[in-house]
Amino acid sequence: MFDFGNMTFENPQWFWLFLLLPLLVFWYFWKRNKQLPEVKVSNTAGLEKSQSLMSRLRPLLFLLKLLALALLITAMARPRTVDVSTQTKTTQGIDIVLAIDVSASMLAKDLRPNRLEALKNVAAEFVKGRPNDRIGIVQYAGESFTQTPITSDERIVLSSLRDIEYSDVLQGGTAIGMGLATAVNRIKDSDALSKVIILMTDGVNNTGFIDPKIATELAVEYDIKVYTIGLGTNGMALSPYFIDARGRIQYRNMPVEIDEQLLKSIAEQTEGKYFRATNNTKLKEIYDEINKLEKTEIEELKFYNYDEKYRPLVLLAGILLLLGYILKLTLFRSFV
Repeated sequence: MFDFGNMTFENPQWFWLFLLLPLLVFWYFWKRNKQLPEVKVSNTAGLEKSQSLMSRLRPLLFLLKLLALALLITAMARPRTVDVSTQTKTTQGIDIVLAIDVSASMLAKDLRPNRLEALKNVAAEFVKGRPNDRIGIVQYAGESFTQTPITSDERIVLSSLRDIEYSDVLQGGTAIGMGLATAVNRIKDSDALSKVIILMTDGVNNTGFIDPKIATELAVEYDIKVYTIGLGTNGMALSPYFIDARGRIQYRNMPVEIDEQLLKSIAEQTEGKYFRATNNTKLKEIYDEINKLEKTEIEELKFYNYDEKYRPLVLLAGILLLLGYILKLTLFRSFV
């Protein structure tokens, strides 16, 4: 009948009346002692001191009244349970494509454990924080391809991120124009109110048959905002330069070259923003800032269903009072 874990009281001030209960108990026993008749005798040796069962149970009538009063006080406090159901409605959806550079230079160790793994970890947290958006993934090096079409299934996106790794299957080099164009092509027909590409690279556009300027113009035409991120420390970084006969990657310190002018131009023309991630902490801060800039508007509706619980208490109090009245007229008639 009662769910005490979900119980609330609409008028809890009535509980102050419980302070009267000890006073009533005191008043009852004081009045009882006053009403008991006294017989003065010179010697009580011949009198039996035992009391009958009914006389001992006489306080039961007062106890029933006391319990009834406690139930009525609780009923006046209006106990009730509440069932809250929540309905969320996305009023402004955002479609996002992560365009990720997977060229060999992404294995450089200026970010820990390397640029690519650091990017995957931070991007995964970004995806987890956007359950109401659709997200897709594009990979590019010297070529580009769609790894995951835009989807609202977070598990698929996270699984795709985990599967990203450097492979010599793709042509070498960094084709920023092709990576951006593939991302635009993937999201251009979306009916979302906001379309966003996050383009990440650690190099310069040195290959590919699509000029980054052409890809940028396509993004502008389809009203797609592009955030660009340059990955890599300032100066030198421990970078891959050779794969030996056993297939092991050899590293040496090499200068970090990022075409920041190009990345800034892409972001500016598409009303996005350019960021430079020189370490793991900075990369996380960049994704946090993008997460704040691209907020999905969520409308949350809460429905409250109250179930009043005072009626059973009033009924039980009435039963106790009726029981006390019946006992007073029957079993305790000679003792009251």
